Amino acid sequence: MTSPSSRMSAAAPARELEVSTRTVLRDIDALSAAGVPVFAERGRNGGFALLPGFQTELTGLNHDEALALLVAGSRRGAQAFGLGAALASAMRKVVDALPESYRATAAGAAQRLLIDPETDLLSRRLDAEEVPDTIVSEVRRAVFAGHKLRIRYAAVDQAPMWRTVDPIGLVTVRGQGYLLAARSGADRTYRLSRVVAAEELAEPAQRPDRVDLGRAWQERGTRFRTGGDQVTVLVRVDPARRQELVGTVLAVLTEEADTDTDIDTDTDADADADADGRLRLEVTFQDARHAEWALWQLATSAEALAPQWLRDSLRDRATAIATCYE
Repeated sequence: MTSPSSRMSAAAPARELEVSTRTVLRDIDALSAAGVPVFAERGRNGGFALLPGFQTELTGLNHDEALALLVAGSRRGAQAFGLGAALASAMRKVVDALPESYRATAAGAAQRLLIDPETDLLSRRLDAEEVPDTIVSEVRRAVFAGHKLRIRYAAVDQAPMWRTVDPIGLVTVRGQGYLLAARSGADRTYRLSRVVAAEELAEPAQRPDRVDLGRAWQERGTRFRTGGDQVTVLVRVDPARRQELVGTVLAVLTEEADTDTDIDTDTDADADADADGRLRLEVTFQDARHAEWALWQLATSAEALAPQWLRDSLRDRATAIATCYE
């Protein structure tokens, strides 16, 4: 027998859910037809109750689907959006609800997969940005509720300022969270780690009912790469380091095998240097500082052919280092 405290009359959930008693009775019939062991006990202390010990099972999941859910629990996106604790709790419930035949094997298989470790093979730390839960929770609520959001945002090299935005969605990239929003009708992208305070407002946000976040992110990335103080650089690079270079640039404009052995530069390298199978790329960087930093990382594996000011800057930097170690 179930205890009186575990039984509930139809009127109680009707009040809680703000529906009619008839709707509750119809839903209970549907649950019973679906195989959920809900039953009614008559009498003074009667009501509806579940069979003691009943536990749902995700019977529709196959082994690979269950494994996919468990692996998803290790993704760092939930941390960026302040949902880490909720995701861990949800994963425990998923495991508990799995059919017995899948539970042990899926959990064991998940232990043999590591997604997004904190360091790479060279022990370089891949830090996810820390955002206070109070801030990211407020941002998340405004996004889901469709309300305007007031944030105190610290842009680069600027003091924090309050601004009111219409939140559109949240994006996480390599452990960094971003808020896509509109401000006075113009698209804006805010890095969550630079939000120092947030407040959800009661006023509805001015935004479309449906949005393709993937497309919106791609469009904003394109605008970012084509705006600002970008510089175009012609560079020769060792094919073995090509991917490293490409990984730092905003865009690759042209690429070809470097067969020109008559390059007019101010270096003393002989003409045979171009016969080493290097590639010639025309690429763009965000600004002069970005270009100098990226090419300096490649040392002699890459050579800036143009513009001349970049060659001069790299030469002066190398000279200063050589002088330091004489």
